[in-house]
Amino acid sequence: MRENRLNRQPSGRGRSSKRTRSPEAPAKKTTPRLNPAAAVRNSAIGRAAAKMPKTNARLVFTRRALILFGVLIVLAASFAGSLRVWVVQSQDLAAAQAQIEQRTARVAELENELARWEDPAYVRAQARNRLGWVMPGEIGYRVIGADGQVMSGTTEIEGVGEAQTSDLASRWWDKLAVSMRQADEPDPLPR
Repeated sequence: MRENRLNRQPSGRGRSSKRTRSPEAPAKKTTPRLNPAAAVRNSAIGRAAAKMPKTNARLVFTRRALILFGVLIVLAASFAGSLRVWVVQSQDLAAAQAQIEQRTARVAELENELARWEDPAYVRAQARNRLGWVMPGEIGYRVIGADGQVMSGTTEIEGVGEAQTSDLASRWWDKLAVSMRQADEPDPLPR
């Protein structure tokens, strides 16, 4: 037994040499250890994998990856529908706000016009322009054009040049000064 104790070696990491092997147990044959890759190749799984055709590793997906990809597609589809509805509603809201602004401006214009109609001078001016009315004691004139229609104050008279139009557009005091200068000049033709 003394010989057994001398020949023994620790059987693995962390094992002490104090254990003894029973004399009845046959001694294990020690085989040289192979590297892990060689062990996998020699196992049944390694041989079955070697028989399978080689595929491109980039195209092989795991089940988890496929499930994750499917969940992402479902989420994207549901968010796309919601996003489309949000965009349509925001466009409708912008159009409604623009319409509200236009109608508010129109209401302001109409209220301003209503306030002007409360002024008697404005009512008289509109009666003169639109209906051709005159105040008592005044004589009204209507200018009839070559076509037989009554010419309004906005109709331009043919033959009026730009020089005469610019005189019409000048200020009244300028017209008065020109008129006074012309009155002071002697008449070019003797009477």
